[in-house]
Amino acid sequence: MVTPENLSGDTGGRREPLRFDQDASATAVDMDTAIVLLGAGVTAITHPLLYVKLLIQIGHEPLTPTVGATMFGRKVFYLPGFFSYAQHIVRVDGKMGLFRGLSPRIMSSAISTMVRSKVKEAIPAEQAEHVSNRDDLKTSLRKVMKETSHEMVIQCLSRIATHPFHVISVRCMAQFVGREDKYRGLFGCITRIFNDEGVGGFFVGVVPHVLGEVIFLWCCNLLAHFINTYAVDDNFSQAPAVRSYTKFVMGIAVSVLTYPFMLVADLMAVNNCGLVAGLPPNSPIFKSWLHCWAHLSHEGHLFRGSSFFYRRVPVTGMALTEE
Repeated sequence: MVTPENLSGDTGGRREPLRFDQDASATAVDMDTAIVLLGAGVTAITHPLLYVKLLIQIGHEPLTPTVGATMFGRKVFYLPGFFSYAQHIVRVDGKMGLFRGLSPRIMSSAISTMVRSKVKEAIPAEQAEHVSNRDDLKTSLRKVMKETSHEMVIQCLSRIATHPFHVISVRCMAQFVGREDKYRGLFGCITRIFNDEGVGGFFVGVVPHVLGEVIFLWCCNLLAHFINTYAVDDNFSQAPAVRSYTKFVMGIAVSVLTYPFMLVADLMAVNNCGLVAGLPPNSPIFKSWLHCWAHLSHEGHLFRGSSFFYRRVPVTGMALTEE
């Protein structure tokens, strides 16, 4: 017989998981929103830095270098650093000119956060547990490879989803070179690229970008794993603290090695798109990203733009810098 007490107890038993699920869902949404807002703020703050970096990457050097000498007496040209370059942009476009191409980057950051969240829900990672004993090397290595594979799937899907906005942002910023106004407004840029190049225009340079991030991820995780396993002794009192910084340090080191992939991806996003920055004499027309890589390697420019504050070239190499 169904009594009011039984009905109340049954109802309460059914509602409690529902309330818990709703609370968990609301918390996840709030967390994603917070991450999106935080990402937008960081993107806006760092945008001038990346703007200057891009202009250096595409070889735009509007300021006259100064002649100096190294501590060994060798004559070199010192190219303007970030602050001098940023001041030049402000003189030309005003302070708001430092934020050219910002809106697609913010959109890219928001979409990346949402894609990562959805992929993690669809493909949950295994429960993490630290394994440092050398006797369990095969087990721990297998675990690291599984975790890295999971991260790789998330990173690749996120990059593919956001790459069109990266292309738009890069082209908006590259317009500074020729003072063009071809790419204006997010929807206007989407229409322009689709009409001129089709869907493929949104994914120019995506291969080196994805490849660079995959190589970075695997090298960083595997190097950190082997260092934590072989170089850090479990008997060392500060072993946990050292291990917590290993991946960060490896990330800095590996990012230097994978920088050429990012450079090639940015150059391909601009190349032969109708902007002065991507056409001769400012840039050759590349048939593929491998052609671009070979050209940069031949000219010694695979790491162009990797430094902001201390840029110098030999006097004999100035012609290469100003191309």
